[in-house]
Amino acid sequence: MKRFVVSAFAVFAFCTMSMAQIADQRQGQGRMSREDMVKHRTEQMQQRYGLDETQTAKVLELNTKFMGQMPMGGRRGDFRNNPRPAGGDNKRPQGDRPRFTPEQREARMKEMQANHEAYEKELQGILTTDQYAKYQEDIKTMRQRGQQRREQ
Repeated sequence: MKRFVVSAFAVFAFCTMSMAQIADQRQGQGRMSREDMVKHRTEQMQQRYGLDETQTAKVLELNTKFMGQMPMGGRRGDFRNNPRPAGGDNKRPQGDRPRFTPEQREARMKEMQANHEAYEKELQGILTTDQYAKYQEDIKTMRQRGQQRREQ
C-alpha cells in the first residue's frame, strides 16, 4: 500500500511539474506587438508580391503610418487574460465591451472605410500594376473566405 501511495504521489508531482513547464512556454507565444505585426505584414507582402528594397521600405512606412487605424489581422481576443465564463456560456458580460449607438457605429464604419481607401491609394502608388492586381485578387479571396466562414 505504501508503494502505491508513494508511486501515485510521484506521478502526480511529475504531471504537475510538466504542466507548469508547458504553461510557462506558452505564455511567451501568441501576442505580438503592433510593431511586430507591421514588420510581419510587410515581410509577407515582400515575399508574396516580390517587392524590391525601395518598395519594401515604402510599404513598411505605409503600414506603420496606418498601424493604429486599420486592423492588422491575427486573433480577435485575448482569451488567456480574459477567459470566457465557465458553464458553456460563451457570451461575455455586458460591461466588458463598449456598446455603440447606431450613429457611432456608422461614423466608425465611415472612418474605417476612409482609412482603407487612403491606404489602398498610397499602396497603389508604391506597387507595380501587376503587384497591385495580385494584391487585389488576394483581398477578394480573403473576403470570400470570410463570407464562407460566416455562413457556416
